[in-house]
This record gives sequence, structure tokens and C-alpha cells, in this order.
Amino acid sequence: MSRILIAEDARPIAQGIRVALEQDGYDVRIVADGAEAIDTIRHWMPRLIILDLTLPNVDGLQILRTIRKEGLTMPVLILSARVSEADRIQGLRAGADDYLVKPFSLDELLARVEAHFRRSAYHQSGRPPSGPDANLQLGRLHIEASARCASYDGEPINLRPREFDLLHALARRAGEVMTRTELLREVWGYEVEVESRTIDTHVVELRRKLKEATGSVTMILTVRKTGYRLLTSA
Repeated sequence: MSRILIAEDARPIAQGIRVALEQDGYDVRIVADGAEAIDTIRHWMPRLIILDLTLPNVDGLQILRTIRKEGLTMPVLILSARVSEADRIQGLRAGADDYLVKPFSLDELLARVEAHFRRSAYHQSGRPPSGPDANLQLGRLHIEASARCASYDGEPINLRPREFDLLHALARRAGEVMTRTELLREVWGYEVEVESRTIDTHVVELRRKLKEATGSVTMILTVRKTGYRLLTSA
């Protein structure tokens, strides 16, 4: 059974999520304290964490930083009433995979949870990408899909797993516009329409890292009201 930890100190919210997830067959635990959350993650090893940022004793961002520093890679979905882009970026930099703003729809939460498990199952299967796009060379940018790494002029680019998936998706269709819906489906595994700024926040971070690697060359262009396009060379 797939284990999910809910770290949320608002009991009605946590219980509502728990009931919905258990009805879908998940094994769910709830913690309402940040220190307890870290201890439970270490010993219970959930497959997914649903994380509130404003927990007592240890806040959500510190929990993220702690588990990522320890090498724990399970997906983390942040639930927060904080709506600013700065808060989203801060969560992403701490190691979050997704960000859902309160109040939220339970159906949307369940769709995101299901998508994260699909993606995790694919990556844990150990199946390397195949076909001509497994490894890609775009000018001085090299992407090695089987090793899940990217480099520029031979220098590695430090990408989080979701950032690599996003770059690889854009690179496979370099020069073309990919819509947000296409990227959410391909990178996050969403098979239903969801309203999400997660992708935009990830693009901000990926663009920043590519600029650092290339010496301020802009490789990802925003196509207004549509999506994003990766340049074919830089």
C-alpha cells in the first residue's frame, strides 16, 4: 500500500484529506508537529508527503531542507495559504515538487497525488529512456536522459529531479512552443485539467540555473498566455 504522510496542524483539513485518500486505498498518517514530522519521515518512509508550511516547532521549509540534505527524495506537495511567487520559489528551492494554495479542491489534490505516484513508479522502474531523444545536444547544452543529468560546455548543471524532467521535455521539442497543459501532463503526470502555478515557478528556477551555467544567456522563452519554448542552441 502506498504510504502518505500528512503534516498539517489544522485537524479538520488533515482529517478531510485523510478520509479522501484512504477511500482511494492509500495508507495515511497525520502529524501536527514539525519535529514529529521529521521523525516519522525518517522511520516510516512515506512515498509522498503533503506538507503545511506553518507547523509548530519546526516549520515546513526546515523539514524540506532537512530531509533533502539527508538524501530523501520522495515527492513533497506543499499545502499553504501563502500565495506569493516568492513563497512558491522559496518552497521549490527548499525541495518541494508541487505547491497547492489553500483553500483547495479535494478532487484536485487527489489528482495531483495520483500523478506523483505515477511519476514515482516510472522513475523507480529503472527503465532508461529509449529512442533518438534519450540523449540530446543543443549547441553547448548536453542532456543525458539515462543518467538524468545536464551539462553546459562540459560543466554539470545542478538540477533537481523535476527541473531535469522539465528541461528534458522542453529539449525534446526545442524550438517549439510547449503549452502549460502539455508540460503539466508530461512532467507532472497530470491527466486532468488543473490550475497550477507550479510549472511557472519551476521555469523561473530552471531559467535561473541555465543563465548561471551559460553566463546569462536566456534559453527558455515565455510565450504569452501559452507556454514556453527552449532555444535550439546557446
